[in-house]
Amino acid sequence: MADRVTVIGWDGSPLAPAATSALGAATLVAGAAHHLALPEVPPDAERIRLGSVDLAARRIAGHRGSAVVLADGDPGFFGVVRTLRAPEHGLEVEVVPAVSAVATAFARAGMPWDDAQVVVAHRRTLRRAVNVCRAHTKVAVLTSPGAGPAELALLLQGVHRTFVICEELGTDREQVTVLTSDKAADHVWRDPNVVIVVGGIGTAPVRTGGWIAGHDPDYPPAVRGWALPSEEYGIDLDEGESTWLRAAQLARLGARTGDLVWDIGSGSGALAAEAARFGAAVIAVDAEPGACASTAAAARRAGVQLEVVEGRAPHVLENLPEPDVVRIGGGGVDVVVACADRRPARIVTHAATRDEAEAVSTALREGGYAVECVLLQSVDMDTGAWSERERSVVFLVSGTRPDRAP
Repeated sequence: MADRVTVIGWDGSPLAPAATSALGAATLVAGAAHHLALPEVPPDAERIRLGSVDLAARRIAGHRGSAVVLADGDPGFFGVVRTLRAPEHGLEVEVVPAVSAVATAFARAGMPWDDAQVVVAHRRTLRRAVNVCRAHTKVAVLTSPGAGPAELALLLQGVHRTFVICEELGTDREQVTVLTSDKAADHVWRDPNVVIVVGGIGTAPVRTGGWIAGHDPDYPPAVRGWALPSEEYGIDLDEGESTWLRAAQLARLGARTGDLVWDIGSGSGALAAEAARFGAAVIAVDAEPGACASTAAAARRAGVQLEVVEGRAPHVLENLPEPDVVRIGGGGVDVVVACADRRPARIVTHAATRDEAEAVSTALREGGYAVECVLLQSVDMDTGAWSERERSVVFLVSGTRPDRAP
């Protein structure tokens, strides 16, 4: 019974001596069709087309002889190694890596990638991958059938990005195409491919290297913390955007990388910018042109990506992509009902009076949400004289869908 498997990464270059030796001694070889066609594969070895890695692992565990798995790029980076190492298979895994498809794609583009986000897009994760592309200026997307460049472009819905599409890296059919995202949906792309998605604010300056992968070289931001005071935004914030109310709203929203946040009635843009600082994609909506301009300025000040939509809710919401969480800064019960109809995981809003809080809570509950309402009171103190400078009292109302947890 095989209790050991050698995993060989393949990037189109000649195999290393260790890989050639392991492959030459193999009595079972698993891989894609182009791997199994390599001349180094022994002609008398059992061959397995690699579809389900779990099924292949069980075949390998029951095989009497020497097993090899061939995989594109670095098999330890979003590859087969994780599944093969699962305890239930009882396999000892030895890896002979190659250059990862992501590293190769960035090399073809002549770009550094230590500041890039890297995501895997399957049919079930495509929307979240698109949200990462909305929120960040440099993203590498490892695609799959049904979740490729065309689908990415369609879901970006008018958000301008540049696509560097690298098809069949390492093969004699390798092709690299650079075009804007609005053109990508017009083509049929060959699998496998890697898409580098770049664009948005913050991409023009040439910066020195950073110190942590997956972040802008200037990370962490110069301003520490979140729910920042109004002076950080250069304008006076109204009661609905007070520091402590924003802190509570952000905590209830729980915005994270891969989420799409709607901020309806964005006002100054303070909450929208801070939700984006958590890595979420944000669409900020407001009916007032001045508020939209202020939100765009807040995003630039924070160095984050977000989309600003001018229009009055609930009508303007009809054509927006599906949200994961929603913060409602204004608009009343009609907006709450419209948002609940889109079934985000969480909806957070506030009310100035108990009657308003009851109406909002009822709308959320009827929309299928478990409702929490808290009366928040904050008092801003002058610590020199220990006198009260400002008092704020507001109801924080949040709804959570049990079927969308967490």
